[in-house]
Amino acid sequence: MTRLRIEGTGLAHDVTLGEDVEIWKPVNLWGCTIGAGTRIAAFVEIQRDAVIGERCNIGTGAFIAAETTIGDGCFIGQGVRICNCREPRATAWPGGPLKEGHQWKCEPVIIEAGVSIGANATVLPGVHIGIEAMVGAGAVVTRDVAHCATVVGNPARQVS
Repeated sequence: MTRLRIEGTGLAHDVTLGEDVEIWKPVNLWGCTIGAGTRIAAFVEIQRDAVIGERCNIGTGAFIAAETTIGDGCFIGQGVRICNCREPRATAWPGGPLKEGHQWKCEPVIIEAGVSIGANATVLPGVHIGIEAMVGAGAVVTRDVAHCATVVGNPARQVS
């Protein structure tokens, strides 16, 4: 039997949810896929085409950009920011109209199974974080992280 627990609003009609997902209010989710047994805290935004694995814990205030992939069993701490655009400009030129979706160049982020990302860390576009890696709180991840590595600081550097 599917047990879905949703507290609050902000869940778009095009979200795909696995069994036993918990979502706490308020959230902003659209066009994404959430795996079975995952828990999403309040004030989280998950954008289109993001895929969250099974048994993940997404902390309060996390932002997960479009086209991000997060593997099974990951911990995404409070206030984590996962970015997907290296040229974040509101308009194509000064004074021009706001950019439309097709004008943004996304660079997906891949986070493999068992990864833990500490509170307030930022992951920049195009980064790949390997299996069971650990990202310290407040780190700014500017490049790929090896499997089982621990990175800390700004920019994030491997410490183990």
